[in-house]
Amino acid sequence: MRIGQGFDVHPFSPDPARPLVLGGVRIDGGRGLEGHSDADCVAHALADAVLGAAGLGDLGAHFPDTDPAFAGADSVSLLGAVVALAAEGGLVAVNADCTIVAEEPRMAPHVGAMAENLGAALGAPVSVKATRAEGLGSIGRAEGIACMAVVLLEGSSVARRDAP
Repeated sequence: MRIGQGFDVHPFSPDPARPLVLGGVRIDGGRGLEGHSDADCVAHALADAVLGAAGLGDLGAHFPDTDPAFAGADSVSLLGAVVALAAEGGLVAVNADCTIVAEEPRMAPHVGAMAENLGAALGAPVSVKATRAEGLGSIGRAEGIACMAVVLLEGSSVARRDAP
C-alpha cells in the first residue's frame, strides 16, 4: 500500500471567456482559472497524488507547461495517463479524497459529478468535498481556487503474483 498527496492552486483568469473546469465539470457562470491546460486544479491535485504515491515525480515533469502539446489539455485525460503510468508499475488505486478550497462559486451542486468523472479516470471511488478559506489569504479574497488530494494505491494482483 502506498499513499500520495497532491496540491494545486490556480488564480482566476483575467479572460472572461475562459471556462471554469473542476473535476472535469464545466461550471457555468464561474470565472475560469489561469493555466496552460484547462487549469483543472482538482484533477491536477489528484494526478500529483497518484504520481507521488507511485514515486513518479510530479505532474509538471510529465506534462510541462512549456510544451505546446498540452496547451488547453483536458486534465482528466492527463489524470488517466498518470493512472496508466502507475499501473505500469503494478499499482492501482484503492480510493481518493479531494478537498476544494474556494470562496466562489458554490461547489455543492457539482461535487457529485466531479467525483464520478475523477473516479472513472482513477478506476476507484473518489470523494470530493469543498470548503471556504473564510476570507483569509488569496483564496479567501477569491483570487483563485486550490485543491488538496490524497490517494491510496496498492500493488495489483498481477504485481503481487510476480513479486519475489
